[in-house]
Amino acid sequence: MKNITILVDDEKSWFLPYAEKLKTNLEKKKMNVSLIHNQKQAKAGGISFLLSCSKIVGKEFLEKFDHNIVVHASDLPKGKGFTPLKWQILEGKNEIVLTLFEAVEQVDAGPYYMKECITFDGTELLDELQNVMGEQIIDMCERYAIEPERFCANRQRGEESFYARLSEADDKIDIDRTIREQFQHFRIADNERFPLWFLYQGKKYYLKIYSDKQKEDD
Repeated sequence: MKNITILVDDEKSWFLPYAEKLKTNLEKKKMNVSLIHNQKQAKAGGISFLLSCSKIVGKEFLEKFDHNIVVHASDLPKGKGFTPLKWQILEGKNEIVLTLFEAVEQVDAGPYYMKECITFDGTELLDELQNVMGEQIIDMCERYAIEPERFCANRQRGEESFYARLSEADDKIDIDRTIREQFQHFRIADNERFPLWFLYQGKKYYLKIYSDKQKEDD
C-alpha cells in the first residue's frame, strides 16, 4: 500500500477543501493518506505533496520521503516565489502553466515532472480562479501518485524570475482610476482575508466584489 502525506500548512488555506478531496480520491485507490498542517507531524515514507504551503520545508522533512512534490502556478523557472497565480492575473494573463516538480532545499528549484496549462476567459473572480486551479492540481497529483515511475525528471531551463509576497499595500485601489482599468486587481481580491481598500478624506474604506452567480449561490 502506498503511503502518501499531504501537507497544507495553513488551516485557513483556500486549498484545504481540495486537499481533502485529493485525500479521499487517493484513499479510494487503496492508498494510505495523511493530511497534515504542520511539517513536524510528518511520518517517513512514500510521497509527500506540499500544496499551498506558506512555509519552507527543511532538509529534515525532505529526507523523510522518497519524493516531495509541489505544484506551482507558473512555468518554472519563471515566476518562482509567492502567489504566482495572482501576479499573473494582475499582469493580464489568462493562460497559466502549473508545474509539478520535486521539492529541494532551494525554493522552487527542483526538477519538474509535468506541466499543464489552465485557461480563463478574463471574467473569473478569485474563487473561480482557485476552483479551476484546485481541480487541476488534484488531477496532476493523482496521476503522479498512481504511477510516479511514468514521469521523467526534467531540469528547469531558461531565465528565472521571482514574485514577491503580496502585502496589504498591494490591496489598495486607486479611486482616481476606473474600475475597468483596475479590473484585474478586483479579480484577485480575497473578500474575507485580504479585501481591497482605499483612502478618502483620511478615512479607510473596504470593497468586496461578487459575481451574479456568487450572489445566486449565497
